Amino acid sequence: MRFEHLGAQPRIHPDAVVAPTAVVSGDVTIGAGCQVLHGAVITAEGGPVTLGDHVIVMENALIRASSTHPVHIGSHVLVGPTASIAGATIGDEVFLATGIRVFNGARVGDRSEVRIGAIVHLRTVLPADSVVPIGWVAVGDPARVLSPDRHDEIWALQKELDFPGYVFGLDRDTPDLMVQLTERYAAALARHGDDRRLD
Repeated sequence: MRFEHLGAQPRIHPDAVVAPTAVVSGDVTIGAGCQVLHGAVITAEGGPVTLGDHVIVMENALIRASSTHPVHIGSHVLVGPTASIAGATIGDEVFLATGIRVFNGARVGDRSEVRIGAIVHLRTVLPADSVVPIGWVAVGDPARVLSPDRHDEIWALQKELDFPGYVFGLDRDTPDLMVQLTERYAAALARHGDDRRLD
C-alpha cells in the first residue's frame, strides 16, 4: 500500500518489488532491484527515507524517518525480519539481522554487521566493517560494543546521548516527561489523518 503523506508521494523504481501488504508512506525513494516484503513499513514522518539499489526489507521490518532525522540506506543492504531503523544512516553492503534496532542519529558504516537482536543506540557511530554480536549494544561516538549484562556501563554512555532531548526536544528531568512526550508525539502522528491512499 502506498500513501501520500504531508503532500509527498513515494517514488519506487520500476524494477523494485513491494509486497501488497507492505506500507510505503510519504517522501520515500526506493531504488532499483529493491525487495520490500509483506508487512514491512517504510514511513517518512516529515523527513525523507532513501533506499539505494538492491536493498531487501524483510517481513515486518520498520523504517521510520522524522522531520529532524532522515533515513538513508545504501545499496546491497539486507534489513531482517522485525528490524527497526529510526532516523539513521546505513552504509553500503550492511547486514542488519532479525530483530535489530538502530536509533536516531546513528551511522552504520559500510560492510558492517548488526547481528540478531543487537542494538545500535542513539547517535552512535559504527565505523566500516564493524560487527555488533548477537544481542549486544553499540553505544557512543566512537561506538563501544558491550554485552547486555553490562547495563550500568551502557546506561552511563546512553544517558549522555540524551534520548528525550535529542528525539523529542524534552528535558529528561521534566516532571511530567511522559505526558509531554506522548501528547507532542501523538499530535505529530495525527498528521496521518490527512494521508491519501495511492493504490
